Amino acid sequence: MKAADKTNVMRLLEQKKIPYKAYEYESEGAISGTEVAEKLGQNPAQVFKTLVTTGKSTTHYVFVIPVGAGLDLKKAAKAVGEKSLEMLKQKDLLPLTGYVHGGCSPIGMKKALRTTLDASAEHFGTIIFSGGRIGVQVEVAPADLARLVRFQMADITTDLIHR
Repeated sequence: MKAADKTNVMRLLEQKKIPYKAYEYESEGAISGTEVAEKLGQNPAQVFKTLVTTGKSTTHYVFVIPVGAGLDLKKAAKAVGEKSLEMLKQKDLLPLTGYVHGGCSPIGMKKALRTTLDASAEHFGTIIFSGGRIGVQVEVAPADLARLVRFQMADITTDLIHR
């Protein structure tokens, strides 16, 4: 990949000397995560999406879950010690994180937000998630991701997919 095509996510991974694999796919705007997994020919259980929520306390939280699963707001709220959570409004995503819908990555947000990775990530040596731009994904080992993003692991999904 040419240096000009690299995203900030890739630059941050390289700064920390974290091994990663980059994937590119054609897309006319944001598509579903399962469509991304299909375009990449990858197991949807190993491809993750990044969701941002707002707690009852108005604190923002990031949840990284498999693309075929849904975020269980009750489990997620419990994991971060909130009474309740709601999804961040799409118009608020870019100002808060620096990312657009469909290109949000847990790496390189404008400010560090408390992040929870779904426990299913433990089943894989690596997981795939947004590289910070629509059409770009990166594959990183969860242990290596922990060198860049402080996160906890918890069971935070609804069972839409079989693990």
